[in-house]
Amino acid sequence: MLAGVEPGGTKVVAAIGRGPGDLVARTVVPTTEPGPTLDAVADFLRGHRVDALGLASFGPLDLDPASDGYGRITWTPKRGWEGTDLLGRLGSAVGVPVGVDTDVAGAALAEQRWGAGAGARTTTYVTVGTGVGGATVEAGRVLHGRMRPEPGAPRRRADAGRRAPGVCRFHGGCLEGLASGPALHARFGRPGQDLRGADLARAVGLEAWYLGRLARTLVYLHSPDRLVLGGGVPKAPGLLAAVRRAVTDGLAGAIGLPEVVDGSFLVTPALGDDAGVLGGLLLAEAALRDAAAS
Repeated sequence: MLAGVEPGGTKVVAAIGRGPGDLVARTVVPTTEPGPTLDAVADFLRGHRVDALGLASFGPLDLDPASDGYGRITWTPKRGWEGTDLLGRLGSAVGVPVGVDTDVAGAALAEQRWGAGAGARTTTYVTVGTGVGGATVEAGRVLHGRMRPEPGAPRRRADAGRRAPGVCRFHGGCLEGLASGPALHARFGRPGQDLRGADLARAVGLEAWYLGRLARTLVYLHSPDRLVLGGGVPKAPGLLAAVRRAVTDGLAGAIGLPEVVDGSFLVTPALGDDAGVLGGLLLAEAALRDAAAS
């Protein structure tokens, strides 16, 4: 039996099982201070006999297995959580092999196995919400180096030439600073889900401009069979179709793959809010496999 845990900014979701149709237990713990939050999750894990644990967490995380801080949250804006040893605190609760990666990587793994990327060899998952994150999975393995990819960090031209300072505290007008949920709120004075009429149409146009450029870059870099757009922002009516047009128009026939030409490789998630914790189960599965091989 496998355990998956998805620590998030507002809640921690933990589940026991082997997949979306085989969960024997599930719990949700509010994210407060690290001590009481992780103690509650550890108590849940101790109540079940598991063979491996997977952590798909918010971050940034130290993902370098050679680092003394491996499995710790690093410079997160989540107050009180910087330096928290997720791997040590939750791994010691169960004493089994543990796999750790980001929540976006977990979602990418789950969507490839059971969701919108099922049957694809390479799946790239991009989430656009409070921030902009991404991960690419090839044949069930997450592709990254010593730290997670940051597709939202590169600076972008603002609004096709119009002035927009951006809200990122590090880079100002990077993709995250211009296209995230907080960026929409700052631009329009209210959350994106509350936009209507002309404001909604303008927001969709802006998001398509930014996300279309990101998607084209990812096509050139990773050539994914599926590119899944998740998070709250891509739920805006008409946005998926607008991003597809921006991608195909911008590529201008340079990539001749039929699914890229017609934009059908761009899809929305199929697993909803459970993608992260289901990805945790797959990280646990990989940890168990690696432990057996070593």
